[in-house]
Amino acid sequence: MNGDWSQVKSDLGFGAQSRAAYAENPLQSRGRLFPETESPTRTPFQRDRDRIIHSSAFRRLKHKTQVFVYHEGDHYRTRLTHTIEVSQIARSLARALRLDEDLAECLALSHDLGHTPFGHEGEDVMHECMAPFEGFDHNAQSLRVVTLLEQRYAEFDGLNLAWETLEGLVKHNGPLLDGAGNPLGKFRNSQLPFAIRAYAERQDLLLDTWPGGEAQAAAIADDIAYDAHDLDDGLRAGLFAIEDMREVPFLADILSEVDRKYPGLEEGRRIHEIVRRSITRMVEDVIRESIENLSDLAPESVQDIRNAGKCMVGFSNDMVTAEKEVKRFLFARVYRHDDVLAVRKLVARVVRDLFARFQSEPDLMPHPWNVGLAELDNNEIARRICDYIAGMTDRFAIEEHRRLFDDTPELG
Repeated sequence: MNGDWSQVKSDLGFGAQSRAAYAENPLQSRGRLFPETESPTRTPFQRDRDRIIHSSAFRRLKHKTQVFVYHEGDHYRTRLTHTIEVSQIARSLARALRLDEDLAECLALSHDLGHTPFGHEGEDVMHECMAPFEGFDHNAQSLRVVTLLEQRYAEFDGLNLAWETLEGLVKHNGPLLDGAGNPLGKFRNSQLPFAIRAYAERQDLLLDTWPGGEAQAAAIADDIAYDAHDLDDGLRAGLFAIEDMREVPFLADILSEVDRKYPGLEEGRRIHEIVRRSITRMVEDVIRESIENLSDLAPESVQDIRNAGKCMVGFSNDMVTAEKEVKRFLFARVYRHDDVLAVRKLVARVVRDLFARFQSEPDLMPHPWNVGLAELDNNEIARRICDYIAGMTDRFAIEEHRRLFDDTPELG
C-alpha cells in the first residue's frame, strides 16, 4: 500500500470534524517517551487502546474481583467486566461532548490495571505492608504497570503510551499538585506516590493542572459504573432487598417509576430496569451539566480545559448529593455487610502472609521476580514484592499461599 498516508488518515477520520476544539486532537499528540514511527492506520490513542487490551495486566483483570471474591460465582462483576462497562459509559459521554472517544475509551480500559487481588481489601493491606517503603496506591501502580512492568517490546519497558494517555491515567481525578508543587487531595499531608514521583523525573505530565475532558469523562464513568453494578451485584447476592432501596430518594424514585410502568414484574427484570435507569439518569445528568460548564467556559483548546481550575465533566449539584446517598447506602448494605467483612478478613490474611513470607525469603518468588535480588536494597526488594503480589489474580494469590503455607483459609 503505497498511497498518500495523509489522505488515508483523513479518510479514516483522524481529523474528524465532529471533534470539538477543546478535545484532544490525536494529530497534535505530544508524543511518546520513546519515539516511534507513527501508525498509518491508527491514531496514537487508538494504538494505545490496542496496546492496553493486548497487555498481560489487562487479561489478568478477568480474575481480579472488587466486592465479591472469585469463589462466589460467575455472575458478579470482575475488574474486567467493570472496566468494559466504564469504557462503554466513557465513550458515550465523549461522543455527546464531542471529545476524542478513543482516548476516553483508552483511559477507561487502563484505569484499574494497578489494582491488587481481592479488591479494596487487597489494596488496603498492600498499603499497610508497604507503609515503611513509601506505601501503595493503585493509580500509581497503574502508571508503573504501563511504563515499566509490562515487558513485551524489544526497545522499551512498559507500553510506551502517548503523553495524553499517561497524563489522563495519572490525574483523571484532578491535579495532584498545587501551583507551588505541594501535594493535593489525599496526598496533601504526605507526598505523591513513589511511582508517580519516579516517572515525573522522566516526563512532565503537568501534575498541577486538570486533565483533558476525556480523562474527566472516564473518571465520572467509573463512578457511574461502580454505583450501578454494586447495586446489581448486592441485590443478586441477597445482601439487601429491592424495597430497602427506598431509603435513598434517588433510588426510590426509580423504583416507583419501574413499578408504575411494569406492575408485578419478576425480580430479575425489575433489578435490571432499576440499574439501567440509574445509569441513564446519571449519564444524562453529566451530559447536561458538562455542556453547561463548557458553554460557560467557552474553551478554544484542551489547554483551556486544563487551566479551568475545576472539573468540566461531572455531575450537577443535585446529582452529587444523590450519588453520595447511593454510596452511603452501598457502604452500609454491601461493603460493611457481615458476609463481605468475613471474607475480607480472610483475604487480608492471604496478602499479609504473602508479603511477610517474601520479605523474609525473597528467593521464594518465582523467576524472573527473584533475579538480581542481591543487587537491591530493602526498599527495592519490598517494591519488587509489591509488584509481584499486586499483579496476582485472586485465584493465583490463593494458590501461592497454598504453596507457601499449610493453613490457607477456605473462602467458601
